[in-house]
Amino acid sequence: MKTILAAYSGVLKGTGSSILSALQDLPLGLWPCRSKMEKHLQVISVMQWVISFLALGVACTALLIYIFCTDCWLIAAIYIAWLIFDWNTPKQGGRRSSWVRNWTVWTYFRDYFPIRLIKTHDLLPSRNYIFGYHPHGIFCFGGFCNFGTEATGFSKKFPGIKPSLATLAGNFRFPILRDYLMSGGICPVNRNSIDYLLSQNGTGNAVIIVVGGAAESLHCTPGLNSVTLKNRKGFVRLALRKGADLVPVYSFGENDAYKQVIFDEGTVWKSLQKKLQKILGFAPCLFFGSSWGIVPFSNPITTIVGEPITVPKIEDASEETVNLYHAMYIKSLQCLFDKYKTRFGLKESDVLHIH
Repeated sequence: MKTILAAYSGVLKGTGSSILSALQDLPLGLWPCRSKMEKHLQVISVMQWVISFLALGVACTALLIYIFCTDCWLIAAIYIAWLIFDWNTPKQGGRRSSWVRNWTVWTYFRDYFPIRLIKTHDLLPSRNYIFGYHPHGIFCFGGFCNFGTEATGFSKKFPGIKPSLATLAGNFRFPILRDYLMSGGICPVNRNSIDYLLSQNGTGNAVIIVVGGAAESLHCTPGLNSVTLKNRKGFVRLALRKGADLVPVYSFGENDAYKQVIFDEGTVWKSLQKKLQKILGFAPCLFFGSSWGIVPFSNPITTIVGEPITVPKIEDASEETVNLYHAMYIKSLQCLFDKYKTRFGLKESDVLHIH
């Protein structure tokens, strides 16, 4: 009892992780097994992120509408007024919280797979960067854990660099979800938001763009090393316009989190997926994991941050210049994959397919 009271006191004082630490220190007789408890906490931490991503926005919108129709309508009205006032914040650097990024829940999230971040080169705080993240996977677990939290120690490994993971702009139209995402330093993947981070927010900024996007998620499956990149040149044009260095990033194991039903080209289901992708902005995938279908498989995800490619600032770069730096980026990503593939379970004969 004293342990529980001490933990609760710690939470009130803002230590956050005290309750979890104290619960782990309870006599072993109260728990079937400490390792089992930790595994349960890991599963819960991953589940809360998946459910938040899938349903938090819709659920909070429905709750807000419901409250507006009750005697507590004034609370909903005040929140909506504030929401209108705060509408452009995601486009202006967001509102990150070091406290949220360091939540203990993210260490359990990290350890479930586990997820690791490997640094290969130093990054200068006097420069800005665009990280190209590959592959997308289903939920981009490695991208979120490494760049949306401090669970893998990004700030310690890259001092002076502030990461901003870019995701669908539509997510920032939902109440509560928008604030949850911004607290992790996540921003909309649109021109206004990225322009602000790379030109009006000083230096030492790293915008992480999942280059393959929704289209790439439709093809991800365990054991497949494939990225959608050949015709994706917008991030290179952006880097040239802002003079931001390009950094290739590859996550080994990202595609192994779920198994997905891949529909053949030309089928009704494939056509429906592509149409919904254009309408919704994301690809509705038919996937399944280890438990209840929605919990991912606990396969390791290792994210390698490659060597930066120095990019000059050219306001209106020619197509030839864009193609040159795009080719340099592809070559750098290919070299990164080939250098590390055998260290993380792949064969020397495995190749990275670039579409």
